[in-house]
Amino acid sequence: MQRSDLSKFQLPDVPGVYLFKQGRKVLYVGKATSLRDRVRSYFDDDLIATRGPRIVDMVTQAKGMIYHTTPTVLEALVKEAALIKKYMPPANSDGKDDKTFLYAVITDEEIPRVLAIRGKDIDFENKTAFLPPASCKLLSIFGPFPSGPQLREGLRLIRKIFPFFDTPRPVGQKSKHQQARIEFNTQIEQYPRDMRFTLTSSIGENKVNLKRYRRTIKRVALFLGGKTKELRHMLEREMKSAAAEERFEDAAEARRQLFALDHIQDVSLIKDENRYQQYVSIETKLGYRIEAYDTAHLAGTNAIGVMVVVEDGVPVKREYRTFRIRGVKKNDDVGSLKEILIRRFNHPEWPFPAAIVVDGGAPQKRAAESVIAAAGLSIGVAAVVKDERHRPREVLGARRAGVSEADAVLANAEAHRFSLSRHRAARSRNIRSK
Repeated sequence: MQRSDLSKFQLPDVPGVYLFKQGRKVLYVGKATSLRDRVRSYFDDDLIATRGPRIVDMVTQAKGMIYHTTPTVLEALVKEAALIKKYMPPANSDGKDDKTFLYAVITDEEIPRVLAIRGKDIDFENKTAFLPPASCKLLSIFGPFPSGPQLREGLRLIRKIFPFFDTPRPVGQKSKHQQARIEFNTQIEQYPRDMRFTLTSSIGENKVNLKRYRRTIKRVALFLGGKTKELRHMLEREMKSAAAEERFEDAAEARRQLFALDHIQDVSLIKDENRYQQYVSIETKLGYRIEAYDTAHLAGTNAIGVMVVVEDGVPVKREYRTFRIRGVKKNDDVGSLKEILIRRFNHPEWPFPAAIVVDGGAPQKRAAESVIAAAGLSIGVAAVVKDERHRPREVLGARRAGVSEADAVLANAEAHRFSLSRHRAARSRNIRSK
């Protein structure tokens, strides 16, 4: 195709998906915030620098294209994945296989979960996945999704409309970290509030709430499967039926979900191209890596800083690091954080993260960002603000950093736990040496 060919397509300035074709063969599928601007970008002079030779070859081979508009970028995200699964275009899949891509799955459990996992952890033939502590049956598999960060952001947005569980382990299993995650996400209405009773008692005692939750999961499945028209018709029918039967709360909920589908703020899904390419390289090599930092001291003595690593929601303890604070004054939390990060980035042999989580507020966040900028890197920073009882009160910058608030809080909690354990060990050694 040539740039002059674009005029005949009359590309609109709206979200959607586009398909480059060679006859009937689909060469490439992509999504866009603006179909007009994104497709035009494939004919810029610097295409080989920004997208690489594989995409340049694809554009050269293409003889035409088609596109489909969508009401939101979120719907473009799931439609792109459905079309990639249908056609497996060479320019999307060359150099990759099912093990490399990320997928959204719904577990076949009494209380289903919706998760983002890698293809290497899925047995597609038997529709099972390896999810700790053992293999798990799956109700549905959606994808592949080319970008892990965008899939996670998409799931976060979907969860705002249709709250679902995304815990690392089955919902009923006892786990201190998991209970903290459930409690936090329930408070911010990311997990279903009406499931609280079900989780604290036998499931059989509250079948009504479980039935309602499974209905929500069905809606999530329709959305992830790209069946948004069917989903909208379902919600419209439920709204009218509930109103006719004077179930006004149910009618209002269906109306809220319909409105949210069309108006949810999803521009963060399509990121700056340079940042997107950085995420892609991180995803290809490492999975989604978060590093969290914390410090601990007693009256300014035995100051210890720690780095913990979480990849795809799982702590990677072999990559935890401890730093003894040397070059700052006592009780200087901001200065301690800067020292830790400067020393961390003096180790380019350690994989760089997609995002960093720090303990504190805006000063700590700015300090981390200044160190990152000085190192010539582009890594998002989220800061977890605590209340007077040291409980998470607010998360700053999570969305911009590409992490969920829940994941930021969990990474921060793990960093705090590890810093306290290392500080106690350091104190113990000092006491014994006196």
